[in-house]
Amino acid sequence: MAGNSARRGAIKKTGKGNPTAGSGGRVRRGLEGKGPTPKAKDREGHKAYKAKRRAEQTSATRPKRRTSGEAEWVAGRNSVVEVLRARMPVTAVYVAEGAERDGRLREVFALTSEQGVAMLEIPRHEMDKLTGGAVHQGLAARVPAYEYAHADDLLAAAAASGEPPLIVALDSVTDPRNLGAVVRSASGFGAHGVLIPERRAAGMTASAWKTSAGAASRVPVAQTVNLVRQLKAYQAAGCMVVGLAADADVSLPDFDLATGPLVLVVGSEGKGLSRLVAATCDQLLGIPMASGLESLNASVAASIALYAIDQARR
Repeated sequence: MAGNSARRGAIKKTGKGNPTAGSGGRVRRGLEGKGPTPKAKDREGHKAYKAKRRAEQTSATRPKRRTSGEAEWVAGRNSVVEVLRARMPVTAVYVAEGAERDGRLREVFALTSEQGVAMLEIPRHEMDKLTGGAVHQGLAARVPAYEYAHADDLLAAAAASGEPPLIVALDSVTDPRNLGAVVRSASGFGAHGVLIPERRAAGMTASAWKTSAGAASRVPVAQTVNLVRQLKAYQAAGCMVVGLAADADVSLPDFDLATGPLVLVVGSEGKGLSRLVAATCDQLLGIPMASGLESLNASVAASIALYAIDQARR
């Protein structure tokens, strides 16, 4: 029957020769474009794509930044005032119900308002529980865990500034106030960061933050699992590693390589540099003193050395 496409032989079902039934849709699809050209970084084989892949692999294998653990509580009126004056990254300030409104509390009100820090009023028994029974005088502040930089970030900071690297490494310095004072000196004399061991050493606690007088917000502090290994990595990156030691053969004023990439290692006040760290240093330097004093406080020694290096670089 004419027009009956269901009868046998009415439609040619092979792709050769005449068009087959319903071919119009397939033709239209074949004529459609494939969309915009992908960006270079998304095209396999392109150098931008390969660079992107290398960066992704590096970030995947690079350790994440460590934190100092849990948040800290700073209790007491004077302590909270000092924390706010130092512009520490305070999460919130808590005031106990019925707390006496004295001059320090009024200053806390002003500082929290200026810095945009939340202020909450809670029952006194709840504050006792939060601060672990510390003498809080009706006032406490919650400080988040410190986020440490990666050791490579210190070299990156120097590269970004266009200056030869200057890094301060601390060996077995256990007093957080010494750490804070070193961070403050590092900021004042142009160092690009401070490196500390992860274990058996002071960390960036609230006490270290306060002692740094706000410098901890400007100078990155990095942690390392193995100080000797990281010092060798800095040497491989082109830095000279020098340590301060009382029995050094070279006096600090006679050191003439301060203008190059440098890592200054400072030991503890009692024991100084550990044996392996001292052996890793390219040079040991001594600070000449008029009296027979055997050693200086770690933060004082670091400040003197950083001042001398800064003067040489100027």
